[in-house]
Amino acid sequence: MSGRIRIAEESWEEGPRPRQRTMGQRVFELLKAGIVQLDLRPGDVLSEAEIARDLGVSRQPVREAFIKLAEAGLVEIRPQRGTFVVLISVREVENARFLREAVEVAIARKAAERATPEGLAAARETLERQREARAQKDPAHFLRLDEAFHYALALAADCTHAWRVLESLKAQMDRVRFLSLADATPVGVLIDQHEAILAAIETGSPAAAEAATRAHLSEILVSLPKLAAERPELFAAPDGQPR
Repeated sequence: MSGRIRIAEESWEEGPRPRQRTMGQRVFELLKAGIVQLDLRPGDVLSEAEIARDLGVSRQPVREAFIKLAEAGLVEIRPQRGTFVVLISVREVENARFLREAVEVAIARKAAERATPEGLAAARETLERQREARAQKDPAHFLRLDEAFHYALALAADCTHAWRVLESLKAQMDRVRFLSLADATPVGVLIDQHEAILAAIETGSPAAAEAATRAHLSEILVSLPKLAAERPELFAAPDGQPR
């Protein structure tokens, strides 16, 4: 357990995170990263005492993290039995995608209307880093750059609060995004889609930015059925039970 958590801690720092965090938030982010990157897999039991010992913290922040993970739909807390990483729910992924599209389309339109070239510099730089990372074939690294790109757009549009709210809603979706990067959704396709979004914003075209964002966020609907069929051990059946 400890090795998997530390891997997540070392690898997740590139993504957008507030600089000031409580210990409970810190533990939550580490465990969330481990679940998203499948270091902690569906069915794994998370031990409050073991995690607290491995991370050198008290049990209280771990308990707080478990509650937040349960609210995000990533774990189930069963009294007297333990805390378990849940299976991926296709329905929850689809719901999260719907909500994410609504928020990010609004962000893209606002960015196209108001963002300055200086404000978009971080998004452009992150996109170039994605091109450089393409050859590395490291899904976790690319996912962090993907998060950084979308956060940079929210920052340019002065919508960081909307992004923070979105982060708490899309945890189930993030696991599928990580899985899809292996081969279901070629990284080159995602980079091209990011370029289309950013180009539309840079040219001040809200309608084009909206269309490009919708196309990008619909990509997961193509990979989701394929992944559920190929990796049934990770997905819940429609009734919520293991397949």
